[in-house]
Amino acid sequence: MSQNLKTIFIDGEAGTTGLGIRERLAAVPEVAVKSIDPDKRKDPAARKDMMASVDLVVLCLPDEAAKESVALADQLGSDAPKIVDAATAHRVAPGWVYGFAELEPGHAGKIAKADRVANPGCYPTGAIALLRPLVDAGLMAQDHPVTVNAVSGYSGGGKSMIEDFETGVAPAFELYGLGLRHKHLPELQAYARLTRRPIFVPSVGNFRQGMLVSVPLHLDALPGRPGIADLHHALAERYAGSTYVSVVPQDGKGGKIEPEALNDTNKLELTVFGQDDLGQAVLVARLDNLGKGASGAAVQNIRLMLGLPEG
Repeated sequence: MSQNLKTIFIDGEAGTTGLGIRERLAAVPEVAVKSIDPDKRKDPAARKDMMASVDLVVLCLPDEAAKESVALADQLGSDAPKIVDAATAHRVAPGWVYGFAELEPGHAGKIAKADRVANPGCYPTGAIALLRPLVDAGLMAQDHPVTVNAVSGYSGGGKSMIEDFETGVAPAFELYGLGLRHKHLPELQAYARLTRRPIFVPSVGNFRQGMLVSVPLHLDALPGRPGIADLHHALAERYAGSTYVSVVPQDGKGGKIEPEALNDTNKLELTVFGQDDLGQAVLVARLDNLGKGASGAAVQNIRLMLGLPEG
């Protein structure tokens, strides 16, 4: 093994996100992934020793297990590795940098300097990408009553939904999270800079992966009553020059959009649909919930934290 290689341990590498990260890292020649003996994957001493031997640890674990892993790393002091947490546990926690590199100008630099980065959720990635530039530009009030609707393939709905899809018992379409306490809401509200809790309605369709996140708007309820072009310009200006985020005109889409076009990529595509004469718009984000919504974003953050080319 080359002495110049950066070493990575994926704690929870057998899960959907862990497998995706490992597959993507296989195409990164500057890193080597180290694995723990399967018989010792729940042994705190063995995991702690592994953490001390690598440059960076990726946590692909349930929230409580992720917190336990961070506590183990804390015990290593100056030997502690950098950490990317793909769980929900630290997304709004003090001392952690939110891992959406395109959040605002200069944010990728914050990730590059960070020792602890919380990988974003798939749904918030799309919603924050749409909303934050409008709030920052003054085109949307921070207390605006926002509704976010989203549909994902079954791989975005958790272990039980994945099992239902793979065994063929999943319904064609299903709304969920109707208790309005979805675990992604805190980060969505915090990083979109909203002071009013948004309504978030997720759903799954009977396909494996791919995601659409949409936000309907009445233009006359926004400050200054902006037009479709104003909303598009605010998004395009924010993401100009971005490698992974693009803002696409609604022209040519025929008033419809499907969720799977960006699968197996780290791309995020934003579009403002609407009609000025009706005073209505629908903001739409398209992404792969396993790509920019999970493993792709994690590898993007890993590259930044280890000083590697963006790729």
